[in-house]
Amino acid sequence: MEEKRDLLSSVAKSITASPIQELSHLAQRCNAINLAEGFPDFPAPSHIKDAAISAINSDFNQYRQVQGICDHVAIIMNQMHGLDVNPLTDVAICCGQTEAFAAAAFAIIDKGDEVVLFDPCYETYEGCIKMAGGVPVYVPLDPPHWTLDPNKFIKSFSGRTKAVILNSPHNPTGKVFTKDELEIIAAECRTRNCLAITDEVYEHITFNSEKHISLASFPGMRERTIITSSLSKTFSVTGWRVGWAIAPAFIASAIRNIHVKVTDSAPAPFQEAALTALRSPSEYFESLRS
Repeated sequence: MEEKRDLLSSVAKSITASPIQELSHLAQRCNAINLAEGFPDFPAPSHIKDAAISAINSDFNQYRQVQGICDHVAIIMNQMHGLDVNPLTDVAICCGQTEAFAAAAFAIIDKGDEVVLFDPCYETYEGCIKMAGGVPVYVPLDPPHWTLDPNKFIKSFSGRTKAVILNSPHNPTGKVFTKDELEIIAAECRTRNCLAITDEVYEHITFNSEKHISLASFPGMRERTIITSSLSKTFSVTGWRVGWAIAPAFIASAIRNIHVKVTDSAPAPFQEAALTALRSPSEYFESLRS
């Protein structure tokens, strides 16, 4: 067994099995309620499922990039956060938010770069940072409300810090970072000339009607922030794997190139259905906020 393990790369040896996947498989085998994976408890809207079926029957089944997704994402980001996003250059379609995040990490992180993470956090972040050669640096959020301690955050930076990872609304706590906390994060990124990768996949699903604010909307942050998100949570289609990264054009181009080399394209019929999903009325998005 040890001889076989020697055939693996150092990266492969450093990556362990996903506890989330292991628990999910166990739940399936035992017909138990799955509390491991983060997927909504409501069904995907019927008209979106019908759009996917129609796309399959219309033979949208080959490699494809649907530019209309980029167009709609740019419109939504402008409406929600006042961001000026060029859909032709600033948006890269990926296989879900997870691939968008991985491609973003590979696009900006070099060996030895330090990357600041808030703890607890989604397991994918650490794995992608390590695969890119980076070093995760954890900043614990303080319970019971998972608040950010500015001193702990500022002390986490060094001369090797390349980026900050921000997941808000937050998985697994449901926390929405406050405007004051985001101001602290933005200020440090500007001062240290660091990039930020945000995971905003729960952007429309918040508790107590809290409003999500994108870090990219703060002064000086649009040009140093990579936003990642997807259809998955908003429309309860986590298995469709349609996501995107929004970034300055030169970073978006790098992410797009990495995506093409790894997976080529997101599932074509689900990209077509995404057009229907993203055209949903504002009332649908509002209904997701409890």
